[in-house]
Amino acid sequence: MADCDSTDADLIYAMSEHDEAALRLLYGRHAAWVSARLRRRCADTDVVADVLQDTFVAAWNGAGKFRGDGDVAAWLWGIAIRRLISRLRLAGGRAARTPTWKLYDAVDVSAEETALLTVEYSDLGTALARLSPELRVVLQATVLDGLTTREAARALNIPQGTVKTRLVRARTRLREELA
Repeated sequence: MADCDSTDADLIYAMSEHDEAALRLLYGRHAAWVSARLRRRCADTDVVADVLQDTFVAAWNGAGKFRGDGDVAAWLWGIAIRRLISRLRLAGGRAARTPTWKLYDAVDVSAEETALLTVEYSDLGTALARLSPELRVVLQATVLDGLTTREAARALNIPQGTVKTRLVRARTRLREELA
């Protein structure tokens, strides 16, 4: 039975044994940051909520497949970002373009958020929006999240060489768009 002292890996194992308390604990530990990272990539709060739910349902269903050789947070993020890409692909990449600042009425906007909003609604933001979800997510993981190619590969559950290739393609396409 899972408790507050259980590690994330212990919770995944307990989930594979159908322990609902383990799922609640894992959700409590990780849902806020997963949701925040998803909101950085999609301003549609309904899509983010659906993807967050899908992520933890997939974690519940796939808990028995977790090998335990990586960080649980990276495993969860890999599930979440793949779910988001699938959702955006189904929508044809037409997620609602609500400006992020409209989602937070009474919150002071940080300098980082202001800079990102400036980028989002500039020529660069338009060029980024034209990238395929596969290229965009790799660029976001490495540039915006500051992950190494190895960390991005682990988080996205793709080979490191694929991350590097997609980065080269993304940068090439951005240069073409901005030229």
